[in-house]
Parts: sequence; structure tokens; C-alpha cells
Amino acid sequence: MIYLNNAATTWPKPAPVLKALSDAAEGLPQGQFRGTGCSTDVFGELRKSLAELFHAKDWERFVLTSGATDSLNILIRGLGIPADAYCITATEHNSVLRPLYNISGIAADPGPVVVPCNSCGLVDPDQLEASLRSNTRVILVSHCSNVTGAVQDIRAIGDIARRHGLYFLVDASQSAGAMPVDIDGWGIDGLIFTGHKSLMGVQGTGGYYAGSRLPLLPVRFGGTGRNSRQVIYNLQDRDDLEFEVGTQNGPGAAALLAGVRWILDRGVQQIGAQERARMRELYAFLQALPDTEVFGNAEQNAGPVMSFRLKALSPSDTAYILQNSYEIVTRTGLHCSPLIHHFIGSDPEGTVRVSVSPFTTEDDIAQFETAMREIIS
Repeated sequence: MIYLNNAATTWPKPAPVLKALSDAAEGLPQGQFRGTGCSTDVFGELRKSLAELFHAKDWERFVLTSGATDSLNILIRGLGIPADAYCITATEHNSVLRPLYNISGIAADPGPVVVPCNSCGLVDPDQLEASLRSNTRVILVSHCSNVTGAVQDIRAIGDIARRHGLYFLVDASQSAGAMPVDIDGWGIDGLIFTGHKSLMGVQGTGGYYAGSRLPLLPVRFGGTGRNSRQVIYNLQDRDDLEFEVGTQNGPGAAALLAGVRWILDRGVQQIGAQERARMRELYAFLQALPDTEVFGNAEQNAGPVMSFRLKALSPSDTAYILQNSYEIVTRTGLHCSPLIHHFIGSDPEGTVRVSVSPFTTEDDIAQFETAMREIIS
């Protein structure tokens, strides 16, 4: 089996991740602030490792959740800012679009500003700045497109946010672990990440970073293992608020910690360079393949994901043949990002998406190329 669907969930996982998951499941349960007998604070160590990877001084501002979708819903609802005060881009995932348009009490006509992208999926920061409304309060941008692999200029957009006094949220679901992320250097107020993609963790893990500027209020209440006598919180006192409630995913946190440390040991720059080399091979091959449309190019699309389609076959038929005749796993459709397809020209069927990981080999790419040549012929 050749797995080229890493933008959905990376596979295989590094051996230390699998060992950490197994050890956590077999050992004493992890219980944050609940004294279960474990000598290691997995949750605290995970926050510190995330802060090191994402260049954030305040590691205690990382909150663990079940993933990016959970984090985005918590942030959007917890900020309590109307949807029409958001500026987003056409590259956003439904985990951004649906909370903004559907959460009761927040969705508002005319809705958020949606900044267009070019045919590669890139957003022009100057156009974004020109699109801001007088009532805009939040800029929310996906760092790397899960459709084309376009990587936005987060530093430039962060400068715009600071210049206009806006809150700046970045969805790093596709970039975290695959390329550098600099929370403090880029002026990011809120970073959203998931564990099961390039952070090499397992499904059902992730979280967000909430900077001190964000007027975030909790939207979930329950047990925390701290002051159990407290029932009512003072919502005006930032130090009195708690954002992680209930029993956390201890085995998942242990696996994610192992994944982040695996990335730190190898270096995110080295991982990114290896993945970009594989992507350049794919772009060069597919762009030269007859009757094939490639959405983007190796120069403008630096992420570990790309999209294409064959002119003679639907994306779903192409992927079906790849999987059932060649045991090559890809993904098709709109990839939960419906707006971008209008701008890159892949409506209504979407694309075939190919995505790599540090475990994707040259032989994997060669076998994919052989399969594509046979399908074309």
C-alpha cells in the first residue's frame, strides 16, 4: 500500500509515537491535576514542547482539545465576536466556515469578509488589507491550504493585523510540524493545530494557543481537578478562568508529545525540505503528463499537498483506479474547503489530492508515476 493521503491523517506514525500510545494505555491513567500516581506530567511536557516548536514564550497558554475543529469552535464561540467582524480567506476549511455561519448568536448578515485567492490558492496581503471593513475585529487565515498546498505570508498578514489593532488567528492544521510556525515573531494571537496530521500524533488530539490579548471566555464547564469547591467563575477575572474540563485524552497526549519531540529531534526545516523535494518531483511529473490539469506549481505552492485532475476521468474515478488497481491511496472531492474551488477552477467535482509525509519515499513517487502513465495510456 502506498499512502498519499497524509493531509487527512499522516501514516505511518513514528515508532516512538506508537510506543508512547501503548505505554500510556497499559500504564497508570494520566490525570491532569488529579494525582493518579504518574510521576510525569504529560500534559505540561506537551505544552512546553509545543511552545518550543511554535516559538511561544508562554507555554501555559496552550489548551488541549480533540483537534482543530474543536479548537476553532471553542475560539469562535468563546470570543463572542459577530461573524461580520471577521476577515477570512477563500482557502478556509469548513471548520472555519461552518462555525462562523451557523453558531447561534454569532452568525450575522452579511457574514465575514472573504478575501479571494489566485489560481494557486495564494492570498495577496495587500488585497486582504484593502478588504477590511470598519467593523473588522478578527483576521483568521489558514497557513497552508489543504487543497493546493499554498502557504500564506503569515508574517505580512500579522503586520496588517497589528497595524489595524485586530486579533489575529491562524489555522495551522496543515502546516504544524511540516514547516516553521512562529507565534511570537509573527504576532499570532491564536494558533489552531491538530495532532493527527504532520505533528505525527493520533486522531482526536490537538489544541490551540490563546494569547493574552484575546478576550476569550470558556464555553465549556466541568471538572478540572483544581478547586472543586468553586461552582461560579468570575468571568471578569482572566486568572479565574479555566479552559480544559473533563477527563483529557491521556494516551493521545502522550502520543502527541512523542510526535512533537520526534519533529524537534529531526528539525522542522529538514522535514519540510524533504517533503518539498517529493512535491517538486510530483509537480514536474504531473505538469508534463498529457491531458492532466495541475492546480498550482512548485514555486508558489510550498506545502506537502497538491491537487490535480485528469481531463478524461472524474476525480473520484481516478482515485478509485489508483486505489483498487495499484493500491495507492489519495483523496478526492472538495476536501471540506468549498470556496477555494471557484478560484482555482476545480468546481464542481473538485480534485484528486496527493499529500506526502516524511515517510514518503522516492519509490512511492515512482510507483505513483508508473500508475498514472498506465491510466493515461
